[in-house]
Amino acid sequence: MRARRVIAGVSGSPGSLQALRYAAGLARTDDSVLAPVLAWTPPGGELADRRAPCPQLRTAWKQAAWERLWQAIGLAIGGPPADLEFAPSIVRGPAGLVLSDLASEPGDVLVIGAGRRGALRMTACKVSKYCLGHARCPVIAVPPPELAAELHGFHGWMHRHRMQPEDADLHATDV
Repeated sequence: MRARRVIAGVSGSPGSLQALRYAAGLARTDDSVLAPVLAWTPPGGELADRRAPCPQLRTAWKQAAWERLWQAIGLAIGGPPADLEFAPSIVRGPAGLVLSDLASEPGDVLVIGAGRRGALRMTACKVSKYCLGHARCPVIAVPPPELAAELHGFHGWMHRHRMQPEDADLHATDV
């Protein structure tokens, strides 16, 4: 099966950057459209925005979402690819719902980050779980890069705070 459009969920997290890299490779292989999508909601949520709507704030939030998307595109694939049809977008709404609704046409493939590994995964991967359960197209869940796995949780803390063998020798000579 060849993809007509590869939609990548982008948030700026290490997992979403990895997913965007994978999506770009898939789009090149299938000669399809690469469509990175950033879903956003107002700070404080939709209820806060409905209580006190402000057009200037909505414009600023949309601009911030575009900036975050372009920064993620730059970090993941070095900017807009010249060799692909490229259709980035920002959409207001919950990420899982937005991505599942967008990836609904024949020939679509949705690429998402699989989220964190470990004990907190069950509570931290709401978007990927939603997309896997509700999408009407093939979904590819890309695992996070090894570096991201090292930075989270207790094991990440231990990795950052462990003594290197040469440090242990220094402390042993100080006694």
